[in-house]
Amino acid sequence: MDGGLVQDSQMAVKKSTDIFDKCSRFDKAKYLISKGLYPFFRTIQSAQDPEIIMDGRKMIMVGSNNYLGLTNHPKVKEAAIEAIRKYGTGCAGSRFLNGTLDIHVQLEEKLAGFMRKESALVFSTGFQVNLGVISALVGKDDIVIIDKMDHASIIDGCRLSFGDIKKFRHNDMADLERVLKEYEDKDKLIVVDGVFSMEGDIANLPDIVALAKKYDARLMVDDAHGIGVLGKTGRGTAEHFGLEDEVDLIMGTYSKSLASIGGFISGSAEVIHFIKHLARSLVFSASPPPASVASVSVAIDIIENEPERRDQLWKNTRKMLNSFKQIGLQTGRSETPIIPVIVGDDEKAFLMAMMLQDEGIFANVAVTPAVPNGMALIRTSYMATHTDEQLDKVLKAFEKVGRKLGLIG
Repeated sequence: MDGGLVQDSQMAVKKSTDIFDKCSRFDKAKYLISKGLYPFFRTIQSAQDPEIIMDGRKMIMVGSNNYLGLTNHPKVKEAAIEAIRKYGTGCAGSRFLNGTLDIHVQLEEKLAGFMRKESALVFSTGFQVNLGVISALVGKDDIVIIDKMDHASIIDGCRLSFGDIKKFRHNDMADLERVLKEYEDKDKLIVVDGVFSMEGDIANLPDIVALAKKYDARLMVDDAHGIGVLGKTGRGTAEHFGLEDEVDLIMGTYSKSLASIGGFISGSAEVIHFIKHLARSLVFSASPPPASVASVSVAIDIIENEPERRDQLWKNTRKMLNSFKQIGLQTGRSETPIIPVIVGDDEKAFLMAMMLQDEGIFANVAVTPAVPNGMALIRTSYMATHTDEQLDKVLKAFEKVGRKLGLIG
């Protein structure tokens, strides 16, 4: 009798072995949906212009990384159409085997020249660049050192490597030096964002370069949000600081200023040759489609030939940074077209996004773990093609919603 009870009890507490059980327990998104606070996967029915259509309604877009406004540029679109006419819609294989077209090679040569490096290599996504480059370069006896606020693709690239991952406090040079000193006798790669995608601040590249030299480390900069935006000619964070020759590897994506999808790494010919043969995310992925490659090539031409776009982007950026501060909203350390409005509480940030949507403003939400706990924010980002009238409407909406939520005054 007792044995039967024990057996029944053991059966009652037996742990489930169904790997899908976690899916039914995941209720965070369902909770937000039930409260009308879900700001993700919103469906847009138009191009990524300063004004978009969502659910049949016009809204001002301040949640796009289309900094120079090139995704709907007539020359960029025409280049994509012509590439499809000539090459079709895809390459049906990896760069390593049958997927390298002449336009891939031409774009690599163009990117190398644009970034003022010996060589460049194109990937199908920016995420894959960081996965492939870091995991190819960092071996089991190596150290990869990253800023705590680096992009998720950098973190995942480190995880795929066989090296030890060490983090330093965000833009804290004393903490970076502490890590470098501790692993002085190891081969080391430092990887940082040029422009941090949530905070909108810029990496302290001069001091990072100095420390990399002091401790014999190599330096890679993810300049996804810097290319087209920073620097005298739009070549990014390294040009902004006059350090192009001091940064070993510069990574970029096409999904921001370059108006498409994909990514690249640029550096010395020897290092790029090594990555070309050992980056698994390149060797085992289908190559970038012709339309994407052609679009990027024309976008580079526009960046070089139309500097007034970048000038207007910075005019809009200064207007919004100054105006948010005058209203009384907190923008943190931002110094770029990425301008966060600090909210603090996660649920309040979700509520603010929905209230802004009701006011006709499309903005993004960032909560933990994308930002530190208690630092939830509304992430706004601006384009060269925003008009003063549109920006004034954005400011009016933020002031109205900010007052209602107690963020102002």
